[in-house]
Amino acid sequence: MGKVFDGIDEALGEWLTAQPVFFVATAPLAGDGPVNCSPKGLLGTFALLGPRTVAYLDLTGSGIETVAHLRENGRIVLMFCAFDGRPRIVRLHGTGRVLVAGDEGFEELVGRFSSHPGVRSVVVVELNRISDSCGYAVPRLGYLEDRDVLDLDATKKGPEKLAAYRADRNATSLDGLPGLPGLRSLPGPPVPAPPR
Repeated sequence: MGKVFDGIDEALGEWLTAQPVFFVATAPLAGDGPVNCSPKGLLGTFALLGPRTVAYLDLTGSGIETVAHLRENGRIVLMFCAFDGRPRIVRLHGTGRVLVAGDEGFEELVGRFSSHPGVRSVVVVELNRISDSCGYAVPRLGYLEDRDVLDLDATKKGPEKLAAYRADRNATSLDGLPGLPGLRSLPGPPVPAPPR
């Protein structure tokens, strides 16, 4: 049943953007570094930029593993599962890059997503493999609604406390790779990307 696609066509694009959650996996180059897998949700935070390019809105969270791994080596896979309807899993393998406020193209891209107070960056992925598999073992689950807790937390913190939180919790990954030190909340003045 598995298939490898040349690109994301209209039907596959509609299926991908209809999924309420997807998973992102990355790893550092070090063989003993922790592999990271993160769930991503909230409607309107994933976008198709072309048949072999996708992006998602990265919101402030307690860790910075995905961003740190991408800054080190760029390797990433996004996995989407059908929790209702016909069973299906789609994996998008590629090379990711992280754009923050002040980076070329950031403002244009951030406007393609739903609005959220805790925007940290935009992750853009150039795809080198697009494939699906059966998903027969994925359970049927019912989607109720997006949680609003992340947005409420970011709003409650406000720009200054978000910046302090990021400086404290998002400066380095679990294995000490550079994250995004000093990144401020949007909206606000553009912040240059940290040195690479």
